[in-house]
Amino acid sequence: MSKPLAAWVVGQQKRWSADAANTQQRVFRQLLTSARHTLFGREHHFDSVRSYEDFKRNVPVRDYEQLSPYIQKVVKGEENVLWKGKPVYFAKTSGTTSGVKYIPITRESIPNHINSARNALLTYIHETGNGAFLDQKLIFLSGSPEMEQKNGIYTGRLSGIVNHHVPGYLRTNQLPTYATNCIDDWETKLEKIVDETLPQRMSLISGIPPWVQMYFDRIRERTGKAIKDVFPDFSLLVYGGVNFEPYRAKLYETIGKKVDSIETYPASEGFIAYQDSQQEEGLLLLLDSGIFFEFIPAEEYFSDHPRRLSIGEVELGVNYALVINSNAGLWGYSIGDTVKFVSRNPYRIVVTGRVKHFISAFGEHVIGEEVEKAMKATMAQHPEVELVEFTVAPQVNPPTGLPHHEWLVEFATPPQNMQAFARDLNGHLQKLNVYYDDLISGNILENLRITALPKDAFRMYMKSLGKLGGQNKVPRLANDRTIADALRKVS
Repeated sequence: MSKPLAAWVVGQQKRWSADAANTQQRVFRQLLTSARHTLFGREHHFDSVRSYEDFKRNVPVRDYEQLSPYIQKVVKGEENVLWKGKPVYFAKTSGTTSGVKYIPITRESIPNHINSARNALLTYIHETGNGAFLDQKLIFLSGSPEMEQKNGIYTGRLSGIVNHHVPGYLRTNQLPTYATNCIDDWETKLEKIVDETLPQRMSLISGIPPWVQMYFDRIRERTGKAIKDVFPDFSLLVYGGVNFEPYRAKLYETIGKKVDSIETYPASEGFIAYQDSQQEEGLLLLLDSGIFFEFIPAEEYFSDHPRRLSIGEVELGVNYALVINSNAGLWGYSIGDTVKFVSRNPYRIVVTGRVKHFISAFGEHVIGEEVEKAMKATMAQHPEVELVEFTVAPQVNPPTGLPHHEWLVEFATPPQNMQAFARDLNGHLQKLNVYYDDLISGNILENLRITALPKDAFRMYMKSLGKLGGQNKVPRLANDRTIADALRKVS
């Protein structure tokens, strides 16, 4: 029954993606019209906005902290602040300087989260013809669906909110049970998930890669078998939240066979993109789902007057900071991610990192995409290596030698020759970042150093922060040593 719906969804998708600029212009006008009489709309003169140029003059780019005065009014129960009426939910997520962040989800924005997840599966079914997985058991590793209320607005983790909107035709096949999903302690919850899923015919498993790996490891500890032998019907892995490449080899080794996968790009602020093809690179940017996108060239992001571009103005291969305007009431909102277009027909992106997650202690501006590509290339040269997790930090004042980048790595299987591995890793990073290469060549930086962390170091670090499980993840790199020093302490 999924195949006719899949064909319809893909047909709609092709129509709006073939006319991307007009699709976005329609979304833009709808958003402005709907929010014209809100507090934000009045203060930013939406009535007088006739073009995107007008909008840019009236609405500055803001991050969460800068938009927070408006959001706090909504949290206090005020209506018609950022969007008409009140939000249905707040997605509660971790902030940086702001502590807990409350991201509004409105009645109009719910379909963006729910339908996009559905359409990712339907697009896969249409391309491959494989819909049989829907008849078996499906697991979504997510946060607790339990919610509290703030002035009449339900508040909880995004994955828990979404859990309440799983379609009825899937709910009978969904695992874990509601009671298990409500367990707060991740390790207790994981053991219970293993209890519930081991006897079942699992066909789809979904979650962020490090937590899927932890789930697989527990199953292997219990059974002594590869995942393919425990779940012979397992055929589809759905993931998002982090780059898959550093985890790919170990995940597939644990599974014991190749399975199809779908990459998704969901955020509390909106469902941004999903993989629409098993053959093509990148994720389809969802231009017809209540979000008007803007793009700032990443190297201009911190300048006084950065360019703000609409979809018709972007170029391939350029890093852009992603800015959204949405029917959740987020305006000129910097989501914090950087993306790069790999196709314009249709518009497909890859996520390259975070605006604030980079290393530039000496002007090298190394970004997440570069460290992940360097690690992937190095692991290809050292096929025995299996990775659990890694992060990178600058060492500006080492006890001996020149400053350098420290790579803190938890190996499942370490390299046979750590010195050769570090040398190759450094060489790949030099090829990927000319500024880093110049600093190495000019003897301003020393070659990178690897610190091999003991088993479970990252798990213990996340546990120490109270962020074990769910959608939480360790930043791939940082421009200070906060994470690096904390990892050393817990391990």
